[in-house]
Amino acid sequence: MSTKHSYIRAAFAEAAVLTALWTAPGSAQLVVYDPSNYVQNVLQAARALEQINNQISGLQNQAQMLVNQARNLAGLPQSSLNQIQQSIQRTQQLLGQAQRITYDVGQIDHAFSSTYGAASTTAADQALIDGARERWRNSIAALQDAMKVQAGVVANLDTNRVETSSLVTASQGATGALQAMQAGNQLIALQIQQIADLTAAVAAQGRAQNLEAAQRAAAQEQAREQLRRFLTPGAGYRPTTVRMFR
Repeated sequence: MSTKHSYIRAAFAEAAVLTALWTAPGSAQLVVYDPSNYVQNVLQAARALEQINNQISGLQNQAQMLVNQARNLAGLPQSSLNQIQQSIQRTQQLLGQAQRITYDVGQIDHAFSSTYGAASTTAADQALIDGARERWRNSIAALQDAMKVQAGVVANLDTNRVETSSLVTASQGATGALQAMQAGNQLIALQIQQIADLTAAVAAQGRAQNLEAAQRAAAQEQAREQLRRFLTPGAGYRPTTVRMFR
């Protein structure tokens, strides 16, 4: 009897639940599962996620591009311009210390028209001797100047070696195109400074050699004049009264 009553109560309970589901107020509705709508929602979510991933990848690429541009625009932290300018100034100072006949066209023309010109036929013998001594001093001064310039060029070699090594290292370790370009430009400037030193040394040496050659030419001209004077017949011997004792 008890078992029968249990089945009846379960049936009534199930009926009550069904009645409540079908006769509930308007605010309570059944949840209906639509597979096609669920698939569409999943696809839309996947597409949205893909778009977000694409946007993230694009932002990463742009950030990397900006990083690369920053590297290419980064300047070289090392500059050898000051050392190069100092080396050039030292060489210019040595050239500016030229003695006697300097690197001036007007002064050179005046010297070669006077000191190195043709020997005067009316000048006194002492004047000829003084002219020869002046030319010898000019040659000695030019040789000294040439050696000073050469010493300065040799002194610059150590600075050039250090700067060349630093610039080559900076060029090899450049992080961008601008740094590599700036390192290359400084290496070119260093080569120009070395060429300027070589030009100065050649000019100083050439000045000394030219003055030496001019001295020899003037000495030959003066020797011919002195020989002419020696061979020119004079008035001859003329006896004069000599008083030997008081």
